[in-house]
Amino acid sequence: MQNKNMKKIQDAVLENKKVLVRADFNVGIVDGVVQEKFKLNACKETVDHVLSQEGAKVALCSHLGRPEGKKNDSFSLSQLVGDLESILERKVVFAFDCIGEDVASALDNLGEGEVLLLENVRFHGGEEKNDEDFSEKLSANFDAFVNEAFSVCHRDQSSVTGVTKFLPSYAGFWLQKEIENLNKVLENPKRPATAIIGGAKIETKLPLIKKFEQIYDHILVGGKIANEALDQKLEFSDKVILPWDFEGDRLDIGEESAEKFKDIILSSGTVVWNGPLGKFEEAPYDRATREVLGVVAESGAYSLVGGGESVQALEENGLMDKISFVSTGGGAMLEYLSGNEMPGIKALS
Repeated sequence: MQNKNMKKIQDAVLENKKVLVRADFNVGIVDGVVQEKFKLNACKETVDHVLSQEGAKVALCSHLGRPEGKKNDSFSLSQLVGDLESILERKVVFAFDCIGEDVASALDNLGEGEVLLLENVRFHGGEEKNDEDFSEKLSANFDAFVNEAFSVCHRDQSSVTGVTKFLPSYAGFWLQKEIENLNKVLENPKRPATAIIGGAKIETKLPLIKKFEQIYDHILVGGKIANEALDQKLEFSDKVILPWDFEGDRLDIGEESAEKFKDIILSSGTVVWNGPLGKFEEAPYDRATREVLGVVAESGAYSLVGGGESVQALEENGLMDKISFVSTGGGAMLEYLSGNEMPGIKALS
């Protein structure tokens, strides 16, 4: 629980203030079509709140992909303007940088109810280094900062923590919801409580498996991490269930293991899921992930799902509204649930 003294947007006085909102617009774009649109929607309540204050102006900043500190049109946030306008139901004005006079001028010329979208913060090398000079420049055109990007709160970077040294800083509504729901599954889960952990990197998931072993009733493990756990002969308590049959060259869990997972889920009061059970991006090795997600959605359990592929499967199967809470964080969700310190949250205290 890392939010005890966190300053919240509802406590801020924002009349006539220029407010910088760190959003999470790190989405997939396939043939010009934006994926994971729920991430764009996550900042809407905060944008509406800021613009309900008399004279307030709002600018959104984010990263997209890994442009390595250089301008690259493939990673330009200009690609999101149309979708953002539909979701926010407001005119979105695009700034071709995130610092400097161009931003100051765009803010001054912003019409009532309009939103300014800044260019990718990672076009500047200082962002990922949390360079103090870049943090100051990013802050210079604003009077307040709101963090609405839970998914980067495990990062110590300029647009997450650096700006908080220069501006009064607050947690946005979505960030608060992320923390509230993650605390709920950690501190007061409805029993029986089940965690489903998949994906590719055993070293990032092992601390989470160990944490859930202490507090949950069942931990169902799939994906490449299950193969690695079996190959390394890792030992767990009886709570941890590894698959015993597989599809292809261990590219998905087998039908018997999937059926066992489904039975456990159907008797659960809480289900937390992070990471796919197989090589999700390649059919037919997406079968177990899709089938088990369907069972989670229909189970009646309190469900929390996060991580890119898991959320992608929800969107593709029209199940987003069947899950109690969908987290925007993959790595950040792992870090929070594992009990690790989150610099982005700490900076708001």
